[in-house]
Amino acid sequence: MTASQALRLAIDIGGTFTDTVLVAGEDTILASTKTLTTRRSPADGAMEGAARVMAQAGRSLSEVTGFIHGTTLATNALIERRGARVATVTTEGFRDILEIAYERRYSQYDINLEKPDLLVPRERSLTIRERMSAEGSVLIAMEDSAIEALIAELDASGAEAVAVCLMHAYANPDHERRLRGILAARRPGLTVSISSEVSPEAREFDRLCTTVANAYIQPLMETYLARFAARFAVEGVTCPILMMTAGGGMCTIQTAARFPIRLVESGPAGGAILAARIAAQAGLKQVLSFDVGGTTAKLCLIDNARPQTSRQFEIARAARFIKGSGMPVRIPVIEMIEIGAGGGSIAGVDRLGRLTVGPKSAGSEPGPVAFGRGGTEPAVTDSDVTLGYIVPETFAEGHIRIDPEASKEALSRVIGSRLDMDGIGAADGVSRIVDESMASAARMHAVESGKDLGARSMIAFGGNGPLHATRVARSAGVSRIVIPPNPGVGSAVGFLFAPVSFEIVRSRYSLLEDMDLEGINTLFALLIDEAQSVAAQGAGEAETLVQRTAFMRYSGQGHEIEIALPDRDLTAQDLGPLTAAFEAEYAKQFSRPVPGMKIEILNWAVRVATPDAEVPPVPDVPELRTIAPAAHRPIICDVDGREKQVAFVPRASLKPGDRIIGPALITEPQTTTLVSADFSAHADAIGNLVLIRDQKGEKQ
Repeated sequence: MTASQALRLAIDIGGTFTDTVLVAGEDTILASTKTLTTRRSPADGAMEGAARVMAQAGRSLSEVTGFIHGTTLATNALIERRGARVATVTTEGFRDILEIAYERRYSQYDINLEKPDLLVPRERSLTIRERMSAEGSVLIAMEDSAIEALIAELDASGAEAVAVCLMHAYANPDHERRLRGILAARRPGLTVSISSEVSPEAREFDRLCTTVANAYIQPLMETYLARFAARFAVEGVTCPILMMTAGGGMCTIQTAARFPIRLVESGPAGGAILAARIAAQAGLKQVLSFDVGGTTAKLCLIDNARPQTSRQFEIARAARFIKGSGMPVRIPVIEMIEIGAGGGSIAGVDRLGRLTVGPKSAGSEPGPVAFGRGGTEPAVTDSDVTLGYIVPETFAEGHIRIDPEASKEALSRVIGSRLDMDGIGAADGVSRIVDESMASAARMHAVESGKDLGARSMIAFGGNGPLHATRVARSAGVSRIVIPPNPGVGSAVGFLFAPVSFEIVRSRYSLLEDMDLEGINTLFALLIDEAQSVAAQGAGEAETLVQRTAFMRYSGQGHEIEIALPDRDLTAQDLGPLTAAFEAEYAKQFSRPVPGMKIEILNWAVRVATPDAEVPPVPDVPELRTIAPAAHRPIICDVDGREKQVAFVPRASLKPGDRIIGPALITEPQTTTLVSADFSAHADAIGNLVLIRDQKGEKQ
């Protein structure tokens, strides 16, 4: 089968909907669909979606040559605390790493402060006598008697999984590997994660938390992935299934089963990959990715077609927007902010009489009241239905029946009766609060990153992104919005453009001025071999590229700056350029370098990946022509709150250059774009909808 004939399938299982896309060749979408996520058996909803797109395209699963999957199962298991019973094993004397944490309170003056739940109570925090130095030398050998005593303690604890994090194991993993081997032989039913593989970096608390999180979800994910692959194999799929990772790459199911922590936030990562590609195609330098599904809204800053990345994020914060209140995890990740504001976010009135929305979600079971699946509490989707933004006849391709009267009744009963307003007033209040929540999150994310939203274009997708884009953009100060083709399944489409990749970061302390070049080059050779062997499992014979990175800082500082290195052995002649590169980046972030300070390197990283997919040149903007819509529908205008007849236009009918003046609804199979009264929309040359805000407020 030639590349142009190859069939590729992408499935993204979200909290509310499962998105499925079938593509021929590089980017020709043959079919796409949304199905409700089946929480008890996620593969059921995935199989329904796969069967539907295959039927639409007239093809069979046996013809699929590429299969990419992303899932929220790992994320949800951590948030909902549905993982295994975990015990930790640390070096003797370091039992209380989780209890001590960072030795500070995330909210200094909160007398009712809630500590993060780090999954392992002190009674399951076990130790073993052994010790490595920071250079990797054995200071205290691990004795057989100590291992026997540990096994007895593990048996007594009832642990189902073990997170092993021994002192300085990133420098010498021998003790961790030996312990894992003995536990595998003596207790084969016990899942063991070791820090020297999961997160081989300095900083014991972060390393232990990452290993704990990996061990916590590993049994669940191993079972899920095996069943998922077996289910599709029975239906005729013969190609390998690749998994989307949080860092924006892909890995094999086998790698994902070993390191399931890397699957956390894999769905949103696919959305960021899509937004970066759209930005490159449209020639947009500064972008805000805006992905709204049924459960959450995800926002990511993208510059020069590269999503902002990070080495750390927090899971399940006790205080949602306060850094340090969650469980830290150190893995490669596309950096974004995620809030509980989606179509399923539940609205209500709190005990102080305030209208609230989210973060609790109705999900797919029972779902919003409009779905008629047993939901009794109104959600954001119910407000959009009541305001006229969601058209029952076109919602979810007609596969889900929508009941507008049930939505309006629930809003009146739960909110209107408490706040003395009718169902429409309650719906308008819910809509304005959730939109402002998303805009506030965008502003906060930009400020934390030292960036300005006003100069950015928004790329909106997800089932609810196009529906809320103009309202959020107005509040966030964004005046240009791009809605890509097939936005309702945007994250799944993004999966198809992700590279096969694997990244390793390892700690080895060195002062720049007296670096052991031979030792560092040897370390890089080992890292590259390891990363290439993992990437090759998914990339096969495809070309791969190697990226080397050093994490540098001034001596004594607590945080590092990422500096790219040449893909070759380092020499003494590289020290000057490295110093200059670090000081230039430091000045960019902190205004100026610090003269006379020594520079040190804590971590070294290697990323092996297939090349990014080629992006065609940016086409010319077509000449715009305003069209007269053939149909109209009533909605409650989001600008002035009045009922208006607005243009009702199928997106498929728009040709490049066609322009529509808001207010309008542009519909397609999996979502609807609301063009507010202060916006206009036109179709560009590559199939995007481009919405431009009239900032003078002349349109009414």
